Amino acid sequence: MSLENNEKRVAVIGGGAIGVSSAVHLLRKGAQVVLITEAALGSGASGRSLSWLNSAGERALEYHALRMAGIDRYRTLFAQHPDLPWLRFDGGLYWAADDDRGTQARHAYESAHGYDSALIGPNNVAEFTPNIAPQAMADSAIFNAGEGWVSLPHLIGWLMEEFHQLGGKLIEHAGKATVKTDGSGRACGVVTARAGELAADAVLVACGPQTPDVVAPLGVTIPNGSPVSMLVTTDPIDTPIEAVMNTPRAAVRPNPGGTLAVDHDWYEEHISRSAEGEYRIPEPVVQELLDEASKLIAGRPALRASGWKIGLKPIPGDGNPVFGGLKKVPGCFVAFTHSGATLALIAGELLADEIISGEPHPMFATFRAERFNQA
Repeated sequence: MSLENNEKRVAVIGGGAIGVSSAVHLLRKGAQVVLITEAALGSGASGRSLSWLNSAGERALEYHALRMAGIDRYRTLFAQHPDLPWLRFDGGLYWAADDDRGTQARHAYESAHGYDSALIGPNNVAEFTPNIAPQAMADSAIFNAGEGWVSLPHLIGWLMEEFHQLGGKLIEHAGKATVKTDGSGRACGVVTARAGELAADAVLVACGPQTPDVVAPLGVTIPNGSPVSMLVTTDPIDTPIEAVMNTPRAAVRPNPGGTLAVDHDWYEEHISRSAEGEYRIPEPVVQELLDEASKLIAGRPALRASGWKIGLKPIPGDGNPVFGGLKKVPGCFVAFTHSGATLALIAGELLADEIISGEPHPMFATFRAERFNQA
């Protein structure tokens, strides 16, 4: 049963982690929700995200605050369900390429605003996290004890159980969707290529790297900096890894079933796109990435790919999130961000608050789409 009652009909475009989270939070508030996906649920960027839960490195304090709130919501979920195999908080390990100055500067920055950041090295890494190969490390590394990871496909499946229990309507494989407006310019529904037209009192556009294209016909410009990226999943290995590792040649996180999820960006030049729009990469490049990941693990276990996914990684043009209602199109809301995993739960919560109440949420103040139109 919904926790609140209202009669608002909301259409959510996008079946990734933020779209699903928003839909569930809206249902909890009593809204009537239809969730519309272009293809299968979770088949976009959420299905190929490293999904490292963090606020490491340098960013604006407003963005840091939002990410820390995002981590807080995952910690609440973890406290309520500590046995979930797809959500863990076992820390993060980072080091920079070539010299230690970048690592030490990052540590100083993190420490200056109270982020849990320990400067460590090869000689004592085992005191912080197991099964890291010391010989692969730089002289200086950072261990962030408060970080974790989530498997977004599992999170989406878990949230969708509640979605259906609360009476949400799911329309998969609807094809391309556009926002419909009435004579006053207010959002009044969604038009889809395969599922026809759906009326709504509010529309949330949360379709990852396609979000700028969906709102562009409404006269709203959001610069799109989304690059092509890949996530590789390995066969199970016998060496347990706990921390998420971000290193110069491979980023690695644990994954349910004793597997690993691996990505980076150095291989982007090897990705091509067919005339049909399908992304491809030579298998030897995939194996090279896994060989780089293997070097990070004690005993250098042989890593073999069970599969990989390639597509656009959502990143707004200035790197910062875009959240909230559009002034130019009342009733239309957007969610477009690089940190979709870390922000999925908090973004869904705050977007639902704003959509139902009609009041702009203060945590979105610096992340509105209108900032791109300011001189």
